[in-house]
Amino acid sequence: MSLLLTNIAELVTNDGDGPGGQSSGPGTFASIPDAALVIEAGRVAWTGPARGAPAADRVTDCGGRAVLPGFVDSHAHLVFAGERSAEFAARMAGTPYLAGGIVTTVAATRAASDDQLRANLDALVREMLAQGSTTFECKSGYGLTVADERRSVALAAEVTPEVTFLGAHVVPPEFAADRGGYLDLVRGPMLAACAAKARWVDVFCERGAFGGDEARAVLTAGQGAGLVPRVHANQLGAGPGVQLAVELGAASADHCTYLSDADVAALAAGGTVATLLPGVEFSTRNPYPDARRLLDAGATVALATDCNPGSCFTSSMPLVIALAVREMRMTTEEALWAATAGGARALRRDDIGHLRPGARADLVLLDAPSHVYLAYRPGVPLVAAVWQAGELAAGRPPAA
Repeated sequence: MSLLLTNIAELVTNDGDGPGGQSSGPGTFASIPDAALVIEAGRVAWTGPARGAPAADRVTDCGGRAVLPGFVDSHAHLVFAGERSAEFAARMAGTPYLAGGIVTTVAATRAASDDQLRANLDALVREMLAQGSTTFECKSGYGLTVADERRSVALAAEVTPEVTFLGAHVVPPEFAADRGGYLDLVRGPMLAACAAKARWVDVFCERGAFGGDEARAVLTAGQGAGLVPRVHANQLGAGPGVQLAVELGAASADHCTYLSDADVAALAAGGTVATLLPGVEFSTRNPYPDARRLLDAGATVALATDCNPGSCFTSSMPLVIALAVREMRMTTEEALWAATAGGARALRRDDIGHLRPGARADLVLLDAPSHVYLAYRPGVPLVAAVWQAGELAAGRPPAA
């Protein structure tokens, strides 16, 4: 059965052929006015002007609304228990953000049952989907024992193929006097227990977490187990994370708040995506990353939520887009591309983040005529309907 979506005021396809365009997968930002799109067998079968649309088995009139690729949230921490609202309130009152607050969530997560963790995870996934996120990455990292990390990646694998092993999140309290012993555990038994359910390996390379040599040891061990690196890099200050990510061919370096000229040049010259997480800066009152500097240098930029209970408890990609436009001087086109095609590149996916024919039919219908409204009307629930692989997954189209 084919489905024609017609009377689309703006169809964002991200299949432009300018600098950065490619023969398959996401290209540069591109859109079609007064457009239509055909879905068949879970894929985009046709896009173009509405007046030239082919016949289909079913038709949905989009009523002059915008259609976008589904958002690709390439950085999220969703397997956890408990909450840290008191920590947030303290930050808003002037207490600086430190990485050590993670141990509060570790204790709650260890104490939670599988059913409790699964219920919280499922609720967050539904919340993300309702806001247009059709693909998301999910990290472990709040268990920090072999058993708890194993169950974290197993639970994450129930809801997404983009699972990241983050045993090197922080050193847990019981290993405070034996960092080397914890690193041996992460690189050995913990990695062995988690690798089969994960695609990625990550490390929090930051003061208060892990240094450059420690991060390298974890990432190379993960590579040896068949996992691809990602790095929490340069969030709280200058450090080795970005250079290490580029050197090891990591898919992404995430945060990128404090960058040297050499860091920017390395990201621009390499294949590592700079994933920016402005919700964190909103929630911690830290400086925002300089997206303009990265973009002007030619680096590939993605946007993601970093949804987690401590430093950024939002699942809203529309909010992230609005923050990127307002606080990081990205254009609306750049921000939308980074939240869709950029996230796809950060996950090394060529089937999502765009609506080129052949792409997976993950798309968002806005209750607005243009993608610009995501930043123009921040905080307003503009997502009217969401399709995943061609199936209506959230909301309701105007004429189903």
